[in-house]
Amino acid sequence: MSTLEEIEAAIETLPPEEFKKLRVWMTQFEADAWDGKIDEDINAGKLDTLADEALAELDSGHCRPLP
Repeated sequence: MSTLEEIEAAIETLPPEEFKKLRVWMTQFEADAWDGKIDEDINAGKLDTLADEALAELDSGHCRPLP
């Protein structure tokens, strides 16, 4: 396994087009990790209270449609 310093040094030597591909990959990688964490939290019931509060606000008429 490479160290962070080795990875950083390798990134610094990438041609611009390869660096662009890396940025796109990193962005998608991070988004996928975020989505996975949200899914875990939903499945574990960690967001149930927030969802219940939001639905209660909607039912009580405290919400308005988005433009």
